[in-house]
Amino acid sequence: MLDMTAEYKADFYSWAKHNAQLLRNGQVDQADWANIAEALDSMSNSERRFLKSHLTDLLMHLLKWQYQPQRRGRSWQLSIHNSRKQIRYILDDSPSLEPQLPDLLNSAYADAREDASLETELDIATFPETCPFRVLEDALNKAFWPEN
Repeated sequence: MLDMTAEYKADFYSWAKHNAQLLRNGQVDQADWANIAEALDSMSNSERRFLKSHLTDLLMHLLKWQYQPQRRGRSWQLSIHNSRKQIRYILDDSPSLEPQLPDLLNSAYADAREDASLETELDIATFPETCPFRVLEDALNKAFWPEN
């Protein structure tokens, strides 16, 4: 019999395929339940991190769009569009993350504010301390483009 924990740590792909096959075959008593639970927790946390990462990128580009209107261009427009699209994909796949958006917004905004300051070389005090955008009504709205 395989040492499931060793396989889990050494080769996640092989471990996952092996456990999926055990479950498909009805061999649930042989499945590595402890690590399956761990893997599922890790996967759910990854989805939340991906959502926050895309939200951070979106907010940073919205700040740049608002505070550097002279530099607006197709690249920033595409970045905003792509971030919104990726967020929609994540929320379509995991709708239970949507109620977490307000909490994620605050944390993502703090990171976005720092990133925008670094990218634009504008003093961080240029950007509001609290997020000026509402997540669903503004940030994720395809028709929303902040003005200065």
